[in-house]
Amino acid sequence: MATRRQKTQYRVEPYRICAVGPKSLRQAATANANGAPPVAKALGASDSRHMSSGMTFNKKFGQHMLKNPGILDKIVLAAEIRASDTVLEIGPGTGNLTVRLVPLARKVIAIDIDNRMVGEVKKRCISMGYNNLDVIEGDALRTTFPKFDVCTANLPYQISSPFIFKLLSHRPLFRCAVLMFQKEFAERLLASTNEDKYGRLAINTRLFCTVTRVCKVAPGSFNPPPKVDSMIVKIVPREHPLVVDFVEWDGMIRVCFSRKRRTLRSLFKKQSVLSILESNYKNWCTINQKAPAAIPFKDYCMGILDESGLSSRRSITVSIAEFLELMLKFNNAGIHFANVARPAEAIPDGSSLVKPGEIRVPEFLFNDDHMEMDD
Repeated sequence: MATRRQKTQYRVEPYRICAVGPKSLRQAATANANGAPPVAKALGASDSRHMSSGMTFNKKFGQHMLKNPGILDKIVLAAEIRASDTVLEIGPGTGNLTVRLVPLARKVIAIDIDNRMVGEVKKRCISMGYNNLDVIEGDALRTTFPKFDVCTANLPYQISSPFIFKLLSHRPLFRCAVLMFQKEFAERLLASTNEDKYGRLAINTRLFCTVTRVCKVAPGSFNPPPKVDSMIVKIVPREHPLVVDFVEWDGMIRVCFSRKRRTLRSLFKKQSVLSILESNYKNWCTINQKAPAAIPFKDYCMGILDESGLSSRRSITVSIAEFLELMLKFNNAGIHFANVARPAEAIPDGSSLVKPGEIRVPEFLFNDDHMEMDD
């Protein structure tokens, strides 16, 4: 039989949120257009009365409540919330961040899969005098997002990649998102050229947005503490995202990062790669009524790679601009990384820039990002 200590090990603590942080944040909180009480006064209320239910965490949902007031304030400051904003909060839990958002935003829409948390965060905000919170019970990956300006999220780390895709696919575009991730995932998201974690995730994400580091978060900042360190990042969608043939792009990037520490020459001369490229090349020649090169395809392909000046480079040293130039060189020579017989509507028109909202983010760009090999 479980001991009393074991039963209460993961019980939610009484709220211990303080109105700490920059003076400007506290002053802004008191200027709530809805006439709600100042946040400092509200947060200082007797929070323990909200916990009479003795709620316990559900491990199935990966629940780890952020309790560090300093980290909570950093999230709010990074979000740069305006009085006219609608804020989308994913995974509000018991509302430690929510109570910092409602005084600043016109409206906060929270989504949580746990109906107990839905009731708890509602009750907490209402008891503090705020009526600008809507709470949706549901899975964030399956729920249709409403229009919003800013997003904050503390969600299970195993859905980080699909959530990035869903967020970047949302239309109309949002202004920014401040997100909590496992440190290892965040480092891969932030990685630049010549860094160990530079790969498909960082490259594909940067096609659509900029990513910056906010702060690292230690396990002790959560209740219960996770087994790994966390990191908060800020995402800002690009006003003019790059437009490429994403199927073609993903085919090339997967080849280049199948063994990201090897030179591009060693990757492209693999028989499995050459076989696919040669098949696509022959199809391209047939469709365009052109005679194939008179030399062996391997020599033809390696010659184009050598002309790019990248053949001796490792993938982790190559920038996005250089990858784009390499793909263009191959394509101009009739070498493609995807089926050239695809319908015309599946291929971009070649324009380098589009207006926000006119481009669809392909889900496959964010699939299998963990499959990259280091050797």
